[in-house]
Formats: sequence, C-alpha cells, structure tokens
Amino acid sequence: MNKITGLLAAAALGVGISSAAQAQNWDMPTPYSDAVFHTANIIEFAADVKAATGGALDITVHSAGSLFKHPDIKNAVRDRQVQIGEFFLSRLSNEDAAFGLDSQPFLAASYDEAARLWQVQKPVITELLAKQNLMPLFAVPWPAQGLYTKKEIKTVDDLSGLKFRAYNAALESFATLAGAAPTQVEAPDIPQAFATGQVEAMITSPSTGASSKAWDFLSHYTPINAWVPKNIVVVNKQVFDALDADTQAAILAAAATAEKRGWEMSKAEAEA
Repeated sequence: MNKITGLLAAAALGVGISSAAQAQNWDMPTPYSDAVFHTANIIEFAADVKAATGGALDITVHSAGSLFKHPDIKNAVRDRQVQIGEFFLSRLSNEDAAFGLDSQPFLAASYDEAARLWQVQKPVITELLAKQNLMPLFAVPWPAQGLYTKKEIKTVDDLSGLKFRAYNAALESFATLAGAAPTQVEAPDIPQAFATGQVEAMITSPSTGASSKAWDFLSHYTPINAWVPKNIVVVNKQVFDALDADTQAAILAAAATAEKRGWEMSKAEAEA
C-alpha cells in the first residue's frame, strides 16, 4: 500500500511539475495609465486570457510606459523583448502612410466612419505588420479629438506661434502649417509639459484631457471632432505561432471580445 501511495504521490507531483513547466508568463507594455479606458480594457483582456487558458498563459500588464516607453513598444514586441504590446497606431505613419489614415483630419470623424475605415485599413495593416513579425490582435479608437488651449481660438491664425503638442506625423504637419511649433510630448508627461511652458496647446481626446486633468492648466476646449485615432495591440507572430491551437484560440477569442468592449468603452467616454 505504501508503495502504491508513493507512486501516486510521485505521479501527482510529476503532473504538477509538467503543468508548471508548460505555463507561460507574458509581459505586456502599454503607454497609458490605469486610469485610461484603453488600459482598463487590456487588463480585462489579460484576465480573460488567463481564465480561458486555466492559468496556462498569464499576461502581466506594464502600464504608463513603465517597462518600455511608447516609442519603443512596437520594436520591443518585434524583437521578442516582450511577447505582446499596445501602441498608438498612427505613430507608425512615418513607416507607411496606411498606418496614419485614422489621423487624417476629418477623413473619419465619427465612430461609424472610423469602423468603416478600420475594415478597409485592417488587411493592409496586417500585411505591413507581418513583414515585421507582428500580428494585430485588436484595435480600439479614442473618442474624436478636440482642441485644448490656454486662450480662445477663433481661427487657425490664432494658433500661430503657439507651442503645440504633437503625437504623430500628421499633427506635426498640422502644427507646422498652422504656424505653431510642434513638440513631441507623451500622454503621461502632458501636465508637466504645460506647467513648464513646453507646450501651450494640443489636440487630443476627451479621455486624455480628463486623465491629464487638463482643466488645471488650460482654459478652453473646442470639440472639433477632427479624427478618431486608434490604439492597436500586437503580438509577436513567431511567439504566437509556437503556441498550441487551444491557447491561440483563447487569445483570439479574448481579443475579439476586447475589441468590441473597447469600442463601447470609447463611446461611453465620449458621451460622459
């Protein structure tokens, strides 16, 4: 009996060790704080993946640029420094204009227009990212972009000479054409940038305006609804392809849920 008990105990231990060995832990850098709905959605996505895989895949979310700064996240996933990550899609517009279509002024200025644009844009983005060993999992829009300033803006000429926050090539071009001075500032650094005079105006979403407490340093908001840009979550394709079919299916299902949930969260932010 003791031998049988010992064998059963050894077998149970062996199964436990095998399961532990097969469990994977992924690191996921994101550029925005936990207070931003994009990050909240991603935290739910990670929880959904863990639940669906019975803990076999555990994704740790590193928000607010704490693991990699925003400009470095895409390359970190590409180079397998991390397995998965999130970034602002149109940051890549210098690589190919297709990445920046959702940040073209008034091309898609509503959620319905943004959804139609994404249906056209997604196959092209998927092909472009595949060349870098990346695979898109889901994309979620920000609310339509508005203008935040320290003074009333009645015409484009009123922007001339202002130090203007830019987060992609399209905004840099806009600021330059308006006679403003474009300055690259990441979302977590917005309050300090305004407090120190580094920037004096910005176009961004109501979500970013709220999370950065723009009312503490700006006096005017103009809802111009210029465009509806997206964040995208990508996974290293080589890492994804190495997973078993059940884990792949669990990730894709959680991603589809996160995309739908994220669009609804964005709309709720816009209506708040």
